[in-house]
Amino acid sequence: MNDQPRRRPAKPHRRPKKDPVRFLAFEALRAVDERDAYANLVLPPLLKKARAKGDFDGRDAALATELVYGTLRRQGTYDAIVAACIDRPLREVDPPVLDVLNMGVHQLLGTRIPTHAAVSASVELARVVLGEGRAKFVNAVLRKVTAHDLDGWVEKVAPPYDEDAEDHLAVVHSHPRWIVSALWDALGGGRAGIEDLLEADNERPEVTLVARPGRSTTEELVKALGEDNSLPGRWSPYAVRMAEGGEPGALEAVRESRAGVQDEGSQLVAAALAAVPVEGRDSRWLDGCAGPGGKAALLAALAAERGATLLAAEKQPHRARLVERALAGNPGPYQVITADGTRPPWLPGTFDRILMDVPCSGLGALRRRPESRWRRRAEDLEAFAPLQRGLLREALKAVRAGGVVGYATCSPHLAETRVVVEDVLKGRGGEPVEAEWIDARPLLPGVPALGEGPDVQLWPHLHGTDAMYLALLRRTG
Repeated sequence: MNDQPRRRPAKPHRRPKKDPVRFLAFEALRAVDERDAYANLVLPPLLKKARAKGDFDGRDAALATELVYGTLRRQGTYDAIVAACIDRPLREVDPPVLDVLNMGVHQLLGTRIPTHAAVSASVELARVVLGEGRAKFVNAVLRKVTAHDLDGWVEKVAPPYDEDAEDHLAVVHSHPRWIVSALWDALGGGRAGIEDLLEADNERPEVTLVARPGRSTTEELVKALGEDNSLPGRWSPYAVRMAEGGEPGALEAVRESRAGVQDEGSQLVAAALAAVPVEGRDSRWLDGCAGPGGKAALLAALAAERGATLLAAEKQPHRARLVERALAGNPGPYQVITADGTRPPWLPGTFDRILMDVPCSGLGALRRRPESRWRRRAEDLEAFAPLQRGLLREALKAVRAGGVVGYATCSPHLAETRVVVEDVLKGRGGEPVEAEWIDARPLLPGVPALGEGPDVQLWPHLHGTDAMYLALLRRTG
């Protein structure tokens, strides 16, 4: 008789099952991390490819989009939670593992996905993309995360507000501390305002369309969208908001460049520049930093209504091609060139109106590009500063006496907005320029909470727009 214990038959090896939705979201997150890509550029072609293969329907695409953007927006908060659940420094966790973990934490704490489904789906994804050993680590961490809801975790991992207000807000609202500090300085006021702003940065922005005058109308866009999927713009007469989302490129007017996707803040900047009274000649307009072409297309349409010509200049050739595409079919005269606004090919005093929407940190568009907050550093602003001043200084030389320059940034940071304008007007770092401020507030009719002027700062939490800045300057000599 054999006294040896009988061995249980080994469990058959089960191949991990690939979930196309979560796998695609993971692919997008890895592209953002490894290639410094932007989610709004990476995700659409991935979704298009998945639809073409028959893997996705509309609900799948919506879930993949939520997983990518939700994970990126809340990355700072989720990093703090994961750090509290592991026994090593967060920097020692490999980035792909952290992507799977943070996406799992988002499903647990930021969506209505049931707990068991969020954990099992995340562990299964880990088996596919990381291997069995790391999948066990993911499973262990996420099971610890299930001990609390989001509010409970925030209370545990965020320092008290009274002890360190900026660090508290940074963890709670998932922004780097230096950005919290910079936004608070620009906004002013107490705790309520900055919390409202940081919360707005973490909300999904609406898709807003622009009907380019003389080429399409808001009525055409509303009809194409249907009344159930269209809302009027809050402030811009050219805006239509998509109430339920969808694919703007499916609209005929967008395909033909008669309309486009454009935040209302950008629309207001272009419209305000066009609305400034100018005595005498008003036939030569310039967009000096025209890429990718949204403001240039609106300016070209407004110029055409008055018989004026727009010159759209862009330093980067690939962005100049985007401008050409945006202006294609414009009925009025226009020209697109590749040129550096700091070393311009045009003569001084050539133009009557100039828009200089300068390169900047992009802190005003964190709703649309949430990954930017984790890439930017405070020292990046030092690199932008000479360029911004140089572009504004050259624009003021290029406009004729009596003409107007609009200086715009998609950033509320004081170092990129009012400080730049004041430095140029006072001749800091160069010769002083004979120009005066124009009060921009009356040129944005109906828009509230524009501040004390003469410049204008828009805000996501107050206006529902990107945090666009605009200063209008008239050349006096």
